[in-house]
Amino acid sequence: MLQIHNSLSKQKEVFTPIEPGKVKLYVCGMTVYDLCHVGHARVMVVFDVVTRYLRASGYDVTYIRNITDIDDKIIARANENGESIQSLTERFIDEMNQDADALGVIRPTLEPKATESMAEIIAMIETLIEKGFAYAADNGDVYYDVSEFDGYGKLSGRNIDELRAGERVAVNEAKKDPLDFVLWKAAKPEEPAWASPWGQGRPGWHIECSAMSSTCLGAHFDIHGGGQDLQFPHHENEIAQSEGAHGCQSVNYWMHNGFVRIDDEKMSKSLGNFFTVREVLKKYSPEVVRYFILTSHYRSPLNYSDESLEQAKSALTRYYTALRDIEPQADVNWQEDKEFGTRFAEAMDDDFNTALALSVMADVRQSLNKASENNDAKQAQYLAGLLVSFGTILGLFQQSAERFLLGSNDEDEVTKIESLIKQRNTARAEKDWAKADQVREELTAMGIVLEDNAGKTSWRKT
Repeated sequence: MLQIHNSLSKQKEVFTPIEPGKVKLYVCGMTVYDLCHVGHARVMVVFDVVTRYLRASGYDVTYIRNITDIDDKIIARANENGESIQSLTERFIDEMNQDADALGVIRPTLEPKATESMAEIIAMIETLIEKGFAYAADNGDVYYDVSEFDGYGKLSGRNIDELRAGERVAVNEAKKDPLDFVLWKAAKPEEPAWASPWGQGRPGWHIECSAMSSTCLGAHFDIHGGGQDLQFPHHENEIAQSEGAHGCQSVNYWMHNGFVRIDDEKMSKSLGNFFTVREVLKKYSPEVVRYFILTSHYRSPLNYSDESLEQAKSALTRYYTALRDIEPQADVNWQEDKEFGTRFAEAMDDDFNTALALSVMADVRQSLNKASENNDAKQAQYLAGLLVSFGTILGLFQQSAERFLLGSNDEDEVTKIESLIKQRNTARAEKDWAKADQVREELTAMGIVLEDNAGKTSWRKT
């Protein structure tokens, strides 16, 4: 029975979908003005696994991940580059998709853009004004009146009076209260703007997600996800907007993944301590990065380091070595496996505990190795099929063992390596040990590891 840690209640709750057999999931996506960093990769991978497991459990999942393609950072970057906002955002949407595809992230069901949702955004703001939750200020902005929403602070656990006491004197006198936040920004010179009942302008960030989520999934849906940094104020403001406009609970389960950290600091562009996905993929294969992300429970901090990525690479190498030269059984039903299948389900049902699920998979790998050593081909094929089934849910083992172990070598390099291995085998057959050792040293210098088993020599990249 699946349990999800609900950020709203601060505890694990049994998951019960609003509509039996169906799940509606919304995740805050990227603001597309730069390349994705490893923190963004974690969000994409975490909720990709959530979606995969829900589908593997029999649910029909509608997964929405929005794109923020208009905001202050986007405008500033486009001006810096001397290019149009559309050119900038389209370029980085393509870059984002390249990174997501490389990491094995399945595309969302829908990926709405803020700039294509203006009618819905304006309509929601009008509703909030009509219901007394928002007001148009003299400066042309529209603000949400936080004092009118009784539940403000329920997601983050913050007290509205304490928040107000901690605020500096409002520099914007158009606001009634320092805590009020903008829904619509009046147009500034040379900035993109859309027509509205309050004049030319553009939406605030928070209202975009409220409008897009309710348009795609309805006023009340099952799961809303995103990074821990979005819990306040972004998701708190989403609740105020959505529930104020629709008059009902907006989301049943709120999920927030932990930060990726470097030297005990959150990885972020604002701090300048980030690695882009593109940079990391120059050194490590995408599957290694994905495995690394899954080694930590999604709510826990994830400490980025080369050492951790090397450990992930070594672990994946052990899996692919175990799968090498074995044809996995194709019709394995992991849910019917009373030992490993039950343990895997228990791990994933415990708030998508991928770290525990990986430990179950390590036990399957050990059993697979024993079956191979005992020449039990049927059992080895079954266990390989079981391992691949688990891997599919986590987005792993989606390539052949040979391809992973050999790395991204070009044909000329592969030909050279295999020629050297042939020379070594010939030297060994002729008991020319000096020659054999010389060739092995040459291969080692090329970053090649040789494995001699049962009279056969296989190789892989270090």
